[in-house]
Amino acid sequence: MTKAEIQLVRSLADKRSRDQSGLFVAEGGKLVGEILHSPFRVRKLYTCGERFGSAFEEPVSRTEMERMSSLKSPSGALAVVEIPRRDFDAASYRRGLVLALDEVQNPGNMGTIVRLADWFGIGDVICSPGCADCFNPKVVQATMGAILRVRVHYLDLAAELARAAGEGVSVYGTFLDGGNIYREPLSPTGIVVMGNEGRGVSDPVARSVTRRLYIPPFPQDTPGSESLNVAVATAIVCSEFRRR
Repeated sequence: MTKAEIQLVRSLADKRSRDQSGLFVAEGGKLVGEILHSPFRVRKLYTCGERFGSAFEEPVSRTEMERMSSLKSPSGALAVVEIPRRDFDAASYRRGLVLALDEVQNPGNMGTIVRLADWFGIGDVICSPGCADCFNPKVVQATMGAILRVRVHYLDLAAELARAAGEGVSVYGTFLDGGNIYREPLSPTGIVVMGNEGRGVSDPVARSVTRRLYIPPFPQDTPGSESLNVAVATAIVCSEFRRR
């Protein structure tokens, strides 16, 4: 490998470099194998101990893999992949559920939520610009392959939700003053908003929420944790929507 190749791969840990190059990095034999069988286009595949039989596969040494990898324990496969261009279809609101993320900034939470969307059959996730980048290496790892199936879009979230609510789309959000999610009526279509790890749903986004929900603790009205992790709360909310 050349120094330039190693520098390119390492630079893709930075969002600016990903935006400029249109590339992201995926690591791990299982994930790389899924990518090779998906519509995603692999630009380069580096392997160390693993083999995929790909025409653009390049064996590298353990030292070279360690220099490229963002993992503490590098795997035997690293792919440089083209970032797909995906347009958002607003009709998705009427076909099923869409997740909306308001300033979810932790890469682990972001990746887990994309994975949850995949598990619960939610094909689109819309995000405010301040959310973690879905092609950040840590997010890609946390999705466990779900990033290949879930379409993540970044847009002016407050404006988009205002437009959707104005067209009669149900916009759900979780708040401490909301109605008990286990008793409130839920629809199979619409938008579910999840807020920032520390601040919750922002005021501009909250103005368009038409159905405020609350996940109660058990037993109710007893001292306990102040709040739930946003990924955990997303799992509970999605599960309850699907249970109905």
